[in-house]
Amino acid sequence: MKLGYFLSCEEHTPADLVAQAVAAEEAGFSGLWISDHINPWNSEQGQSPMVWPVIGAVAQATSLPIMTAVTCPIGRTGPLVVAHAAATCAVMNPGFRLGVGTGEALNEHLTGEVWPSFDVRIEMLREAVALIRELCTGRTVDHRGEFFTVDDAQLWTVPEEPLPIWMSAFGEKATRAAAEISDGFVSTMPDAELRGLFSDLSGGKPSAAGLKVAWAPTAEEGVDHAHRLWANAGIPGELAQVLPSPRHFEQASQLVTRESTAESTTAGNDVDEHVAAVREYADAGFDELYVSNIGPHWREMIAAYGEHVLPAFRD
Repeated sequence: MKLGYFLSCEEHTPADLVAQAVAAEEAGFSGLWISDHINPWNSEQGQSPMVWPVIGAVAQATSLPIMTAVTCPIGRTGPLVVAHAAATCAVMNPGFRLGVGTGEALNEHLTGEVWPSFDVRIEMLREAVALIRELCTGRTVDHRGEFFTVDDAQLWTVPEEPLPIWMSAFGEKATRAAAEISDGFVSTMPDAELRGLFSDLSGGKPSAAGLKVAWAPTAEEGVDHAHRLWANAGIPGELAQVLPSPRHFEQASQLVTRESTAESTTAGNDVDEHVAAVREYADAGFDELYVSNIGPHWREMIAAYGEHVLPAFRD
């Protein structure tokens, strides 16, 4: 299993994200994920730069392949704009992949449109992905679909090879759609069942996942950072897709206890525990895993992973 680094735009400035990418390449990570948000999940996270210029900066500073994790092309940025941005990134960054998903109200309700149901968003995503693929060929596109219209559009800067599009899926319905329309499966859980379903339905297409850890001098400090910055990760069910603002996530996160954060987060500097957390994804059959560090100790985490964790998973 390949190990990459996950750049969290919700926590870090553009300059720090570029510095993390450079450090990750020097440590031996194989690629980069980067989140695509306009809002952070809560005010403690404190940042949310636009992903596309950050990708451009990272592409100039490193040679690692980059994937968005993930972009929603059906809301605040539609398929035409996403195709334009992704095509340019693919030219600048060989190996670039566009990760897509059905999105969250947190980022997509801001234009004032009604937030659609999941079933509608899946159909919107199907249409958007097909349109993005067509636009990224560089051919002139006229499209009048159920959800999107493009009139006499042509992208002039496009990659030589077809743009790879991977899809995030957290349930069976989304996984089945991902097998039909995407080139790879994206998850944040070591879910062997859904990964296997995707692989079976897609004819063996690859899979990738993301993992957040809280490297720190002590496990207690790591849990403190995780609970302060990412308690929202413990909010159950579909709330993460429908809550509209960081303050609502802060309110819902009050129901997430520090104990539950401690149980769900690998925290501290015990290398064996970090290796075990990563191995769960290898055992679930994932081809790639991208690890993000919660809190201020990303330099130490990247160095320790380069020295101790990455070697444990090299073929």
